[in-house]
Amino acid sequence: MPFRFVHTADLHLDSPLRSLALRNADLAEIVRGATRQALVRIVDLCLAEEVDALLIAGDLYDGSQTSMNTALFLAGELRRLDEAGIRVFIIRGNHDAQSQVTNELTLPPSVHVFKGRSKAVLAKTLERGRDVYIHGMSFASPHAPESLLPSFQMPAVDAINIGMLHTSLAGSAGHDLYAPCSVADLQAHGFDYWALGHVHQRQVHASEPFVVMPGMPQGRDINEAGSKGVTLVTVTDEGRFSIEERAIGLATFERMNLDLTDVSDWGDMLDAVRNAFLQSRETTAADNVILRLTLTGATPLAWRLRRDADLLQAEIDNVAAGIGGCWVEKIELDCRSPDAETGTAIADPVDELAALVGSDVLPAHGFRQEVRAAVEELLQQLPPDLRQALAPDEAAGERLAFDAGVSGAAEVLAHLHGGAAEGSR
Repeated sequence: MPFRFVHTADLHLDSPLRSLALRNADLAEIVRGATRQALVRIVDLCLAEEVDALLIAGDLYDGSQTSMNTALFLAGELRRLDEAGIRVFIIRGNHDAQSQVTNELTLPPSVHVFKGRSKAVLAKTLERGRDVYIHGMSFASPHAPESLLPSFQMPAVDAINIGMLHTSLAGSAGHDLYAPCSVADLQAHGFDYWALGHVHQRQVHASEPFVVMPGMPQGRDINEAGSKGVTLVTVTDEGRFSIEERAIGLATFERMNLDLTDVSDWGDMLDAVRNAFLQSRETTAADNVILRLTLTGATPLAWRLRRDADLLQAEIDNVAAGIGGCWVEKIELDCRSPDAETGTAIADPVDELAALVGSDVLPAHGFRQEVRAAVEELLQQLPPDLRQALAPDEAAGERLAFDAGVSGAAEVLAHLHGGAAEGSR
């Protein structure tokens, strides 16, 4: 019989709810329970496939936010594997290192949590007598500026060697540098498979030997968009590896751009939205798809979409509700009037004002300073965690102020345009 295992990482159990879903209680409940449901589905997959082991390459928890209730839920799921004779191998990642309950919970005897010193654990002896060893190493600090690879033991002779490492590799956008190393260094170490964690986007970095970052099994916001899953691995007696991705996530976040060029009727716009939502729903394996919709293009509806943003939100939410398993996280508008797109001479006074705002007001230093001051004042009224999410640094604060100025000007002009259009009837 081959050695089979599921490789996952970065579950971030019970990660605090981000602001994306707060306006919709039903969506908030789905997102709130999604990380737990991902673990349940991973355990279900292990049981259905009758694997030998589950490898969790770090960040089971989500830092200091972890509660004992979270840990007890984890222990309950691991007991299901223990009762089926499936072993579990865990290394701690940078978020686990911040958890206060990491060292306090008693796990089932079939669970091996690697400590801060490299160790090789015999996982199975294949029919022809060849041993399979799992090598792993945790780190007790949320910061690991140096490579951990030199601390790993060399591969066991005449055996199959699988390494577990929580690492940023050479660095990845949106992730702190953690236990950095190169793919070439991992390949040269001599292991047959590297089970990595830390970067939330799936990537198979190499196949000889396999160096696999499985990605997280469940995204938590629009910045973790796309299908999420785990890696199912089969190892033959001869040491040949085959891998396959299995979808796990309860909900998938997706960005959707919809071009409304030449769409002039509100009903036609909603039909276009419905068709796009149906297509997304049909191509998404997860139970739910959560969309950030951006409406683009040159359309006579541009001013009305901005003026009636509340109606637009309600109507599009209603379209999504009629499909089922489809949610709208946010609607962004990037539409332009056809005249602005074609360069037609401006006859409408509101259009002329819009041109002046774009060319003279928005770029002006004084205007940007006033908007920045207003945004900073508003930020002070928000809870610290939301303040940090919106403006983690000075550059993000500048972008937030600029976006606020642009969108605010567009909404005011849209109302002026709408009033002028209605007054001329």
